Amino acid sequence: MSQDEIRALAKRFFDCVESGDIDGLVACYAPDAKIWHNTDELEQGPEDNRKVLAGMVTRISDRLYDNRRVEIFDGGFLQQHILRGTRVQDGVRVALPACVICAVKDGYITRLDEYFDSARVSEFRKYA
Repeated sequence: MSQDEIRALAKRFFDCVESGDIDGLVACYAPDAKIWHNTDELEQGPEDNRKVLAGMVTRISDRLYDNRRVEIFDGGFLQQHILRGTRVQDGVRVALPACVICAVKDGYITRLDEYFDSARVSEFRKYA
């Protein structure tokens, strides 16, 4: 894939989360993709990730990936950002700094490693 194609995949992936398009997001994954988070150190597949993100979309409104910094490399991309939103339960604005590293092959994300600011995860997931 060209750098422009990888950059477009990265944009589409995160735009799907902002808009709540979980089906569109999962369509960016290869069927056997692995998703890993530093907060639990467990791998999950696309369908498990679908459930996690669908829950987040119902709990956090006004989602925005702020300060997106994307770096493309051979076979993937890295994005650093701050995920901002409003907790539906209590109307509190929340922010979660993170860095995502994705391996890409044949137009799909084959592996996603996400590093959250663990000190802020509990506020972001307060009513999960």
